[in-house]
Amino acid sequence: MSQVTDFFLQYVSFETTSSESSDTFPSTEGQRSLGRYLAKQLMSLPGMQVDYDETYGYVYASLPSNLTGATPVPSIGFLAHMDTSPEVSGKNVKPSVIKSYDGNDIILNQEKNIVMSPSEFPELANYRGKDLIVTDGTTLLGADDKAGVAEIMTMLSVLTAHPELPHGDIKIAFTPDEEIGCGTDHFDVERFGAEFAYTVDGGALGELEYENFNAASATLIVHGKSVHPGDAKNKMRNALLMAYEFHSLLPAMENPMYTEGYEGFYHPDHIEGSVEYAKMDYIIRDHNSRKFTEKKERFQKTADFLNDKYGENTFCVTIKDSYYNMKEQILPHMHLIDHATEAMRELGIMPVIRPIRGGTDGARLSFMGLPCPNLGTGGHNFHGRYEYVCIQSMEQTVELLLAIIRRYSTF
Repeated sequence: MSQVTDFFLQYVSFETTSSESSDTFPSTEGQRSLGRYLAKQLMSLPGMQVDYDETYGYVYASLPSNLTGATPVPSIGFLAHMDTSPEVSGKNVKPSVIKSYDGNDIILNQEKNIVMSPSEFPELANYRGKDLIVTDGTTLLGADDKAGVAEIMTMLSVLTAHPELPHGDIKIAFTPDEEIGCGTDHFDVERFGAEFAYTVDGGALGELEYENFNAASATLIVHGKSVHPGDAKNKMRNALLMAYEFHSLLPAMENPMYTEGYEGFYHPDHIEGSVEYAKMDYIIRDHNSRKFTEKKERFQKTADFLNDKYGENTFCVTIKDSYYNMKEQILPHMHLIDHATEAMRELGIMPVIRPIRGGTDGARLSFMGLPCPNLGTGGHNFHGRYEYVCIQSMEQTVELLLAIIRRYSTF
């Protein structure tokens, strides 16, 4: 078993599902458990300086430069997050290694008849003959982002075992609560100490991302009027139907089900209520800052229009920006992209540069003064029971991280 595989299988045994309903940080205790475990592993590596944040659960670490030249090189950081998505259970993960995948259906769970098929997940065709790690179909796997954690830990193991390999200052951080959008809420950029960094938190090997959505969360409250349905004519105002009316006035095609690439959307991801009261939670996304602003304005204007129809404060809207497109922060530092793509080509990896249809810790970090694009980890189908990761891709990602470090040692 390769070292990165061994690390990965260790880490997925920790239940680190984050929780949006928690009022603590990290939001779940399992993340602290994994953080302490990682800190202990880091301390066992020669020369590592480890700083575990007991208050917020961040793991910071540093491997000092071994360069002897007088010309300084930048300190480079690598980050991955410890939590897994609350969308599917991360408890009692039972990973299974499939050797030399034959390209056919993968039976994840015979008893429950859970099958992962290349007809439904065509990317599987790219991994014929490769070794895959899959779930038993009852939980997610946790490759998002424990694959990134394992790859960074393996990279550090190589560097510390081979002090002859040249490198500048290497900074490491493992963060909690990324999946619920809070991963950098208490992150200390100065304490981290890197000038530039990469999050190792993407999908297939070769993915490189430095553009992401501008993002906002929006809440719609609808105040209705409950009257006995037998006597409701011209009296009742059904908040549920009025909420539906609001949604029907948004562009039908600007919905995640119908968008791709740089196309933005409005996404209602929760609704609750009754005749008297309804609440809808939305996320609003667009890569283009002008279109992002227009989407938020349209959301508010839709409520204003319906308030004119039904009465003031019938529809109440709250919009809060979540993060912004990191592209404007990366463009002045395109060496981050150039070094990564050149390192990929050096290793025979085809660079795939595409926008993130979501966000990462790196997006917020870039606006906190730490330019931070995102690298793939080798995983697929994140946040679900069909999640899998390719072992060879994880191994090559370790080589990629080392190659990037080599390039920055002569920056």
